[in-house]
Amino acid sequence: MPTTPAADERLADSAFLRACRGEEVPHTPVWFMRQAGRSLPEYRKVREGTAMLEACARPDLVTEITLQPVRRHGVDAAIYFSDIVVPLKAVGIDLDIVPGVGPVVAEPFRTRADLERLRPLESGDVSYVTEAVRLLTAELGGTPLIGFAGAPFTLASYLVEGGPSRNHEHTKALMYGDPQLWSDLLDRLADITGAFLRVQIEAGASAVQLFDSWVGALSPTDYRTRVRPASEKVFAAVAGHGVPRIHFGVGTGELLGQLGDAGADVVGVDWRVPLDEAARRTGHTKPLQGNLDPAVLFAPREAVEEQAAAVLDAARDVPAHIFNLGHGVLPTTDPDALTRLVEFVHTRTAR
Repeated sequence: MPTTPAADERLADSAFLRACRGEEVPHTPVWFMRQAGRSLPEYRKVREGTAMLEACARPDLVTEITLQPVRRHGVDAAIYFSDIVVPLKAVGIDLDIVPGVGPVVAEPFRTRADLERLRPLESGDVSYVTEAVRLLTAELGGTPLIGFAGAPFTLASYLVEGGPSRNHEHTKALMYGDPQLWSDLLDRLADITGAFLRVQIEAGASAVQLFDSWVGALSPTDYRTRVRPASEKVFAAVAGHGVPRIHFGVGTGELLGQLGDAGADVVGVDWRVPLDEAARRTGHTKPLQGNLDPAVLFAPREAVEEQAAAVLDAARDVPAHIFNLGHGVLPTTDPDALTRLVEFVHTRTAR
């Protein structure tokens, strides 16, 4: 079901999209990375007995799970429920998401021959994504839906390491030891990622976020010369669609300026860098998203509000601010703490 002109107008005027464009807002918009997921009892109930990748391929489940935090918390945007390895699975990579571990690749990528296993992603490979986004936009009305994908470096790290890694030793060995293969791998992943984001946008997503979860493991020089061109290619692939593009990585304080320069309209900031300093590092030119430490939510309500107020104060002079955590919601977070935090931010920033 396509959105109506009235719904399109409400979307364009939503606090979240206005902030993404650097415009005045009625209140600071709020959403949380991993807001749809393990912290919610209703999520655990609906996911019971269903593997993660199976859930990601069921439009009915994706729709319900994506909507749950919007209903419960009153956040200003929904984020599409999926996983960054979904497009890799869709093009035929043998992988699974192992509970308590994360994505595990059956045959890690180490040689040029492995590159041939990464074919281009076509829209028909993820038709369930198109269906789910259309279902969601019909339900969400004037609430924006954020699509997302994993950035080439983070996807490459999963493929090369075979799963999550602390030191990324195999990834860096390939990056330094065979620069041409590394460049070709990231280029191919950029094509897959760009195609995956286009599917979501063309189905109705109002914004997209590129997650580069592991890129904080790199030096600024290595990021600029060996990784950033692939991220630039992803952002360029969706530049003509007119939706805001958000770029977020963990431990990326030294890379914040480059994350923006890669093509993002909004830069996500983790909790390690205050937003006023993040604004300085991005040249005071980009709206910023963030950045309350997720662990703060385990403190008493007064302490949570004190820390949230500090984030808001640090954002006072940034071009525009979207309130978020500095990383994803932790699984054992009290959902009521998130609901109270949304209300606090909305109330404290009401114009």
